[in-house]
Amino acid sequence: MAEKTYRVSGMSCGHCAASITEEVVEVSGVTQVDVDVPTERVTVQGESVDDDAVRAAITEAGYEVTAGAQGAAA
Repeated sequence: MAEKTYRVSGMSCGHCAASITEEVVEVSGVTQVDVDVPTERVTVQGESVDDDAVRAAITEAGYEVTAGAQGAAA
């Protein structure tokens, strides 16, 4: 299972985390999404997850990926 971490700007509360989780969990291959609002990080776990699809899902939720796709196989 691979894990990737994205830095996301604009998050400020639990609702932000819920919105991002709702969108990203729908991306094919994603099995888990962890959103850490204070550090502005979204960690995604799964198999064969499309980086562009995760970025698009975060954008669809209304937030901006400022850095991303850091991680390795877990």
